[in-house]
Amino acid sequence: MILISACLAGFNVRYDGGNAQNNLAVKLVALGKAITVCPEIMGGLKTPRTPAEIQGGTGDDVLAGRARVVSRDGVDVTKRYLVSAHRVLQIAQNNDVQVAFLKQKSPACGTKLVYDGSFSGRRIPGFGVTAALLHQNGITVFGDEDLTIDTLRPYLDQGTVDLLGNDNLRS
Repeated sequence: MILISACLAGFNVRYDGGNAQNNLAVKLVALGKAITVCPEIMGGLKTPRTPAEIQGGTGDDVLAGRARVVSRDGVDVTKRYLVSAHRVLQIAQNNDVQVAFLKQKSPACGTKLVYDGSFSGRRIPGFGVTAALLHQNGITVFGDEDLTIDTLRPYLDQGTVDLLGNDNLRS
């Protein structure tokens, strides 16, 4: 099974109330080959919500207790991000997830880059909290920019790959 950020499947769960729909993600969910999660929603945060960033490091640092997640208005939401990361990991383990495609730059889901905590738009290399926990537990994590048929191929049967490439299957 594949794990996908819910916003990529078209659910309006992003901090701004929108989504980051990716047609391939929508198709995977429709075919029953992927399950969706939104760590922020699973941690009890609302949509829309005040943006949050990791201060003092990356998701790995949050997991180690060296950094925290803080909203732009100064509220420490670290505990919500930690609780939701563990909930997502449990879902992944219960569903034999081998790979996850997550929304890049998110404090939960970033896989290569996260914002640096200054709310200035600067990014640093690293994982978000959920992506870090999944990675630490042996699940391969990719960002949404890597969600392609070629990247998916090792995780799907050929029939599903063929369906994903078929223009008759619309999202």
